[in-house]
Amino acid sequence: AEVGLLSETDLGNIRLGMERIRGEIESGKFHWSVDQEDVHMNIERRLTELAGDAGKRLHTARSRNDQVATDIRLYLRDAIDRLQDRIRAFQLALLDLAETHAATVMPGFTHLQVAQPVTFGHHLMAYFEMLKRDAGRLSDARKRVNQLPLGSAALAGTGYPIQRERVAALLGFDGICENSLDAVSDRDFAIETANACAMIMIHLSRFSEELILWMSPRYGFIRLADRFCTGSSIMPQKRNPDVPELVRGKTGRVIGHLMGLFTLMKGQPLAYNKDNQEDKEPLFDTVDTVLDSLTLYADMMGGLTVNAEA
Repeated sequence: AEVGLLSETDLGNIRLGMERIRGEIESGKFHWSVDQEDVHMNIERRLTELAGDAGKRLHTARSRNDQVATDIRLYLRDAIDRLQDRIRAFQLALLDLAETHAATVMPGFTHLQVAQPVTFGHHLMAYFEMLKRDAGRLSDARKRVNQLPLGSAALAGTGYPIQRERVAALLGFDGICENSLDAVSDRDFAIETANACAMIMIHLSRFSEELILWMSPRYGFIRLADRFCTGSSIMPQKRNPDVPELVRGKTGRVIGHLMGLFTLMKGQPLAYNKDNQEDKEPLFDTVDTVLDSLTLYADMMGGLTVNAEA
């Protein structure tokens, strides 16, 4: 509307229609039709029902190619912010436990052989530092995620007099993608985020391995709260460290998703290809897995007790 492509009347009708659609989606009342192919066409269909011909003008100067590239960046921007919050919560839990055991002596290991004495708090702070670097990697990735591709259209931009910088500012982006071919086709920003997520899981997996060892009767260094363990149907003495084992296992899943995204992108010519439809499942599952793992580990630190006499 600011550049004269929409009348104020059409703008008002589109806004009212989109608010109605958002309410329907949030309440679960929106009718999704597979005949409409994807989310964009479903929304445009419903908007046209609500706003009339004005709804058909929503797509002016846009393609699904630049829309979906924008959608992924919006999703990842929010996901990175949530991941950062979970990292901070885990770090605080580690810091609290480390302060409690700042003077609790334990053996330090090299080659899994007893080497020199350290404190339990100092050992935990090693993971605090790993998480600090993980947070830094996510911050770096966010800078490249937060560039607006909208306006690139299908691949070669549009002849409409749009103001991409204005749209970027309205949507909270730091800038715009400069090359339209690149903007709609590359997913390196998603791979970079997935790589940072895989690194988080590698650190959690290392910690998991230590917790599993420390909890075993041969070590006896720690005890995890019952809610993070299970017993056995035939061996009643067992307390199995299920949560650390599951997180260790899910690390392979996240690394697998990263490799899948790498191979998805490696053979694609410019510009957009349908291959990119396959990036959503591994990306969403990666984010969900890491968020859940960080949440569990922050909680688990509060239920960890140390056997200082071991």
